Amino acid sequence: MNGSRAGARLPRLPRRGALLLAGALAAGTVVAGAGTGAAAPDPCAGSGPLPYTCARPGELIDVTLGELHPTQAVLGFDQVFYKLGRYGSDRDEAAGDVNKRFDDWCETNGQEEAASAGPGARLDDPSSFSCTVPVGQETAETIAPMKTAVIGPGGKLYLTDGHHTLTSFLEGPDGSPRMHIRLRVTDNFHALSPSAFWQRMTAEKKVWLRDENNRPLPVDRLPDRLGITHFRDDPYRSLVYFTRDIGYEVPDSATEFLEFSWGAWLRGEHDTAAYDLTAPGPYLDLVKRASKSMAALEPDAVVDDGKTAAQLGRIDEWNGGKKETGGEFAKLGKPLSDPKPGKLAEALDYKARVLPVPACTSTVTGPRNGPLLVTAGVTCLDRAAQRGPVVVRPGAALVVTGSTVDGPLQADRAAAVHLCGSRVTGPVVVSRSSGPVRIGGPGCTANTIEGPVVLTGNAAL
Repeated sequence: MNGSRAGARLPRLPRRGALLLAGALAAGTVVAGAGTGAAAPDPCAGSGPLPYTCARPGELIDVTLGELHPTQAVLGFDQVFYKLGRYGSDRDEAAGDVNKRFDDWCETNGQEEAASAGPGARLDDPSSFSCTVPVGQETAETIAPMKTAVIGPGGKLYLTDGHHTLTSFLEGPDGSPRMHIRLRVTDNFHALSPSAFWQRMTAEKKVWLRDENNRPLPVDRLPDRLGITHFRDDPYRSLVYFTRDIGYEVPDSATEFLEFSWGAWLRGEHDTAAYDLTAPGPYLDLVKRASKSMAALEPDAVVDDGKTAAQLGRIDEWNGGKKETGGEFAKLGKPLSDPKPGKLAEALDYKARVLPVPACTSTVTGPRNGPLLVTAGVTCLDRAAQRGPVVVRPGAALVVTGSTVDGPLQADRAAAVHLCGSRVTGPVVVSRSSGPVRIGGPGCTANTIEGPVVLTGNAAL
């Protein structure tokens, strides 16, 4: 499509004079170097590849998924599961169409939708498929759906919209942290100190500092990278996704985290724990009740943080004025056996493949030095830096998520071993496990293991 392959060094920024949504710097944008005395070489001068610190609001930048820092700590996992179910299915190809992931990538990249994707096409090889709008011919309409980022201190990239979409790309059949995508820059705050940066991000509501239970969350608990393993699941965020175009519509003036505001309101109206969210019948019933309560709100009713139902896209008539047997609600509820299954069925089908994680009896976070011997219970390494070997004794379980292990990891006759979204600098040997052994796979972000992986005689699942 772009004449460049994944792994090739692409320009980080367009050349000067390339496409901008707003020609000049937006009001309030911080510019590096202001107030300095002696002249210094301008890293943003010229027309070659430029650092992210030179990006201006409205500019489109080429990035890799591994460079992005989230501005929220939770996802609606079922929304991601729906996307991954579609991405891993051959239903689209069987119908003579291209897989949905190519349409989604083209739309996210500002290029409308996929034009072609032949056999063997992969998202990590943009030359293997094409989009309807070539790079350089974007319009305001094709740019509008693009995801957004803020340039932070040190030129770090902070994603402010698109966490679900880009996580789906990363976890998909051809995803990796090296995958390229373009984002639209909304602000450049690279000259701010870290504390001033987060103060401004919070004041301008460009960060969602609430956890999966809608409780306040400190900035240092935000994930440092994409990947489903690094987030927590908020079932209300998934619920809002399934009510789209049934109880609310995304308005043209939608702000970041709009769906979380709806989720915060629904939390006080409906109890997701009272429904079996692994079964289509109860889940669909919850969607119906939730969406009807959203549509029944008065337009000026305050939903969350001062935003009204009208501002958040409350729909005028539930399900577009159609009965339950029609409209978006009927589409949502179509079973997996239907030629065009509903989003809910595809999400639950993928969800059924995700192995449950045992509850932690002890948790290690942050740096830890020395060997770790797991003798009983379930030991969890959560965003930990374990410097030393890890050994799991018979009957014990180990869960490693978003962590590093500098040394070998060995488990013999363990009750369970889960290794997701982590880095191990030694061999991984798991043998004769009586329970699940999960090293990557559905719902488990891929790992980086610098050594051999040996799995022998473990329980078949």
